[in-house]
Amino acid sequence: MALAASEIPKAAWSRPIGLPLENPGVTKVPGLIDDGYWQGAPVGGMGAGTFSRSYRGDFSRWHIKAGVHKYETVYVNEFAMFQKSEGDSTGTARVLMTDHPRNGELASWTWDYPVGAGEYSALYPKSWYDYKWDKFPAHVVLEQYSPVLPDNYRESSYPVAVYRWHAENPTDHPVTVSVLLSWANMAGWFRTFTHDFNGTPNQGNYNQFVSEAAGSAGTMKGIVFDRGRDGGALNEWDGQFAIAALESPGVEVTYQTTFLAQGDGKAVWAPFARDGRLANSSTSWVSDSEKLAGAIALRFTLQPGEKKIIPMVISWDLPVVQFGQGRKWNRRYTDFYGATGNNAWKIARDGLLNAAAWSDAIDKWQAPYINDDSKPLWYRGMLFNELYVLADGGTFWGRQVGTDKKLPASFALLECFDYAYYATLDVRFYASLPLLKFWPVIDKQVLREFADTVPREWPEKGLWVWKTQQTGEPVLHKRKKKGAVPHDLGVPEGDPFVAVNQPGWQDTNDWKDLNSKFVLMVYRDYVLTGRKDTAFLRETWPAVKEAIAYLRQFDHGGGVPENSGYPDQTYDSWVVRGVSAYSGGLWLAALRAGEETARTLGDKPTEDTYHQLFHKAQQTYISKLWNGEYFRYDTESENQNAIQADQLAGQWYANMLGLGDLVPHEMQISAAKKIFEVNVMKFAGGRMGAANGMNADGSPIDNVQAKEVWAGTTLGFAALLLSENMKDEAYKSAWGLYHVIYETKGYWFRTPEAWDVTGNFRAGMYMRPAGVWAMEMTQPPPKP
Repeated sequence: MALAASEIPKAAWSRPIGLPLENPGVTKVPGLIDDGYWQGAPVGGMGAGTFSRSYRGDFSRWHIKAGVHKYETVYVNEFAMFQKSEGDSTGTARVLMTDHPRNGELASWTWDYPVGAGEYSALYPKSWYDYKWDKFPAHVVLEQYSPVLPDNYRESSYPVAVYRWHAENPTDHPVTVSVLLSWANMAGWFRTFTHDFNGTPNQGNYNQFVSEAAGSAGTMKGIVFDRGRDGGALNEWDGQFAIAALESPGVEVTYQTTFLAQGDGKAVWAPFARDGRLANSSTSWVSDSEKLAGAIALRFTLQPGEKKIIPMVISWDLPVVQFGQGRKWNRRYTDFYGATGNNAWKIARDGLLNAAAWSDAIDKWQAPYINDDSKPLWYRGMLFNELYVLADGGTFWGRQVGTDKKLPASFALLECFDYAYYATLDVRFYASLPLLKFWPVIDKQVLREFADTVPREWPEKGLWVWKTQQTGEPVLHKRKKKGAVPHDLGVPEGDPFVAVNQPGWQDTNDWKDLNSKFVLMVYRDYVLTGRKDTAFLRETWPAVKEAIAYLRQFDHGGGVPENSGYPDQTYDSWVVRGVSAYSGGLWLAALRAGEETARTLGDKPTEDTYHQLFHKAQQTYISKLWNGEYFRYDTESENQNAIQADQLAGQWYANMLGLGDLVPHEMQISAAKKIFEVNVMKFAGGRMGAANGMNADGSPIDNVQAKEVWAGTTLGFAALLLSENMKDEAYKSAWGLYHVIYETKGYWFRTPEAWDVTGNFRAGMYMRPAGVWAMEMTQPPPKP
């Protein structure tokens, strides 16, 4: 049965195809990535590499090389459609993109699909193009997705994109429909750290037509894009792409195995525009440097009132990840397909044969959330659309070449591509909640890897950039101290998962939030997976105790570790000195989590120690920071009286994990109301989320990060509000984020870390906005 436009979920975010945006946001930091608002939901499994097609119809964003962002439209990578009603002398053929190349490339093709002739919708991992053009008599909807599925550690890793064409003939004449998919041979293209394809090698590339019986489903036909190899160990750019479709009774698949990607394209367009068929040419040659492409077209005729659903797939098999210092890893999906780099066709076959089942599984997963009418419709859509980063955020999932496949694979997202750190711990405190909710095995493994680092030291020295800027002289710091929880697990241009704690901006060894957040995330993963996995608690317990002990060196007598007069926490450009609301509150929560962990594991002496320390710290925290309305920013800096939106972060986690009141309940409620009144409603009239810091009178603070809205901060605050049944305030706070991202500034599928009152942003494609799931995890789950 074809998918009617009315069947696209109402919670999906929608926009007219190709409609430009007035007054979009731009980056406020020169040099950071800003590709503009031509974006769309990505395809590709977690750790498999991803790419995306924008809502105007071009394939432009490429996250295939692990940890590297590329944005460049490859014009030959396209869908096109031909339609012809019976009795008409000619049909209509059009590339399904509302733009065209500027350099004469593919000049014979008919470009410029009309702007607004249909709608683009997205509810990740699905998105849809609902084509509505009066020159196309049949109604066609393209549904696209990859099988990113909850509690699924197999298909969720697959490098495959499914494109299901839902076609319906509402007329009283038969209509012939043909859909073209053309693709460049991109083998060898993903080998540099640049943001474009300049210098892309093509030598040795070749295309091959393949046809294979697929049982009752029909005959699978398509093209494999490959390149010559030396026969030795694979490089990360070695492998294949494939495009394929199923030929079955009433559905014809034709093909053009090879043509010049940057030529005029007549070999493809002339036959396609004539009757929707290609020439069935199997001609193939090896490139001497020219860019090659191939194409397939699926053609069928719909009788009046008839509906069809027909799948196409794009797959890729690039099994090796090689980071900057040379270590090689195999991607997670190689556990199921092998690591030869010759399996794109096999992956495509699985995509075609499982297309309907995967689509149904995604719908079943999403249904309880998107049909929950007790929550705002915009919020239900945002829940899933902000999950895109779990696959698209430079995601790595794999194990070192040559290691035992029985060992757990490593997994990490980048903080973002501008700040390219893997698994940034202070940020994943917010961002990892959906990973825990839907893929808990992965989240626990990430925390095990952090736990393994805690007792270790990396003695090499690096430049402390912030301090160097303050003093004018080089200031060095040790990479990682024993007992310190690292900021991250490394960077793509280095040796991640081996050489950890990469950042040079600040010396994170003495940050006051990292160790507390680690303790809280360990206990979180135990509680929110049913309080059954005591083995996980026991395994990480030595690291948890060491992390708490390490922070106590900064306790100057009051029981609370004090901030050291530099930005020593996640707000890494905002100086903190003395006892602080944010780091101090996290410490209180960590002590309670440590106490409960000790009780669970039967460690009575440690339980008693943490219990006593908590009560001492609680008294200090209140006496030094409570001013009768809210908790002051800190005790000694120039912003000590500021209202920090994140001051209740520890209590947010405490509420989520059942740890009780860190401070008297009436203080929490008073502070929450003050934050909403000032940081939300007095910042841009409540239309942009919560500003990180404000003066009590609603005036801004003279600090760049205080003046920003951080999506993750607002979402953590909104989750706290929901836990206190302050629903109106919670959704109003979060709606400001939605308003900026999806309605006014064009940040869809590149959600930034931060924006200021102008709406201009810093650090797009950031992981922290996935913290929208915090709002679900502080409420009862929806009924299935």
